[in-house]
Amino acid sequence: QVQLVESGGGLVQAGGSLRLSCAASGRTFSNYHMGWFRQAPGKEREFVAAISWTGAMTYYTDSVKGRFTISRDNTVNTAYLQMNSLKPEDTAVYYCATATYWLFLTPNKYDSWGQGTHVTVSS
Repeated sequence: QVQLVESGGGLVQAGGSLRLSCAASGRTFSNYHMGWFRQAPGKEREFVAAISWTGAMTYYTDSVKGRFTISRDNTVNTAYLQMNSLKPEDTAVYYCATATYWLFLTPNKYDSWGQGTHVTVSS
């Protein structure tokens, strides 16, 4: 398995930006597609974005299109989620995860998970 560690969360005002990072170790990072999910209090974990193992393909949930950008750098085994124009409804714990196959939007299709990083957007 791949070990994942997220970072970059914090408190930001609405309209602000954050960049989340997901550092991987263990098995070959570039062999896996990567996904970002989030879970707000009292809600189910939901898909946010995914990027293919080469970075050639990306996919976003509708609510973040045009605001969030997923990327990866396989030379440093890290995936990123650039979040702009943040809204209070983006408040959640954000998780990165690996996937063997492309493209799934449900958490049960992802294999390794990080511990999550908290994002709070104040109004």
